[in-house]
Amino acid sequence: MARKIRPEDLTEDQLRQLLVAKRRAARRQRLDDFRRKGRLIELAPNPGSARTPGLSAIQIDEPLAEPDPATEAQARRKQLWDRALLAVEVLAVLGLLFVFFNGASLLQRLNTEVSAALAQPAISPTPLITAVVLPSGHTPPTDPGGARPNEAEIPEHLRPLVQSLANVPVPTPGPEQARRIQIPAIGVDAPVVQGDGWEDLKQGVGQHIGSANPGQNGNLVLSAHNDIFGEIFRHLDQLQTGDEIIVYTNVRAYTYIIDLETQVVEPTRVEVLAPTATPTITLISCYPYLVNNMRIVVRASLVDS
Repeated sequence: MARKIRPEDLTEDQLRQLLVAKRRAARRQRLDDFRRKGRLIELAPNPGSARTPGLSAIQIDEPLAEPDPATEAQARRKQLWDRALLAVEVLAVLGLLFVFFNGASLLQRLNTEVSAALAQPAISPTPLITAVVLPSGHTPPTDPGGARPNEAEIPEHLRPLVQSLANVPVPTPGPEQARRIQIPAIGVDAPVVQGDGWEDLKQGVGQHIGSANPGQNGNLVLSAHNDIFGEIFRHLDQLQTGDEIIVYTNVRAYTYIIDLETQVVEPTRVEVLAPTATPTITLISCYPYLVNNMRIVVRASLVDS
């Protein structure tokens, strides 16, 4: 049996020869592989020149043929096409972002315009016409025709309106409506009814329909005659600042104190019927006594209840 040779048993020259032999064997194996794959061409040796050992074949990893212009042009066109597609994609993304932000801006502006349209300043409603002339007007009892509603003080073109206002329904009686009035300074103690028309004032003091109830914010308007049906408000002109007016309901009594000077106004000064921001009472009657071509107006404010 042959003895197994170990590397340390070889000399340096033997090791070198062994290494060279292995390299040559590996090179031959690679050449055989290239030959099988068609990647190796044989070169005829130049006559007269010695053949260099180991150079009988040349490995060709890349084709040595000239570049094809058509292939290069096609490659350039493909590259340009790819760049164009990339540009189109970028532009599409930018367009989409523009549409999104522009749509959001338009939506916000539309919402703002709608909000502005819905938030229009509130229009103050036109006050309902509840009177053309101040209540309690009538001809004097000394008139040849006697006491009767004085249509002469109503403008002719407004008389149909006055007739329609006469049909305003009387509100359903409630516990907070005025029932009685007392004015100690002039000895008044009379019932209060709803409405201040001709028939209403035959029963006592009339509360103007739509005016405030006693104690409430607003203007409580009460009217009565001065020379007929008890002459309840005959002496309103004698009232002075500080005098009390007491109004009773079914629940409680409210005290008003006169805080303004008494006024004598034209029958058409219906602004004295307008609502007020604080609890106020306004007393109205014909004036002067047995003449009745004007109105006397007394106003007081709530101070106690």
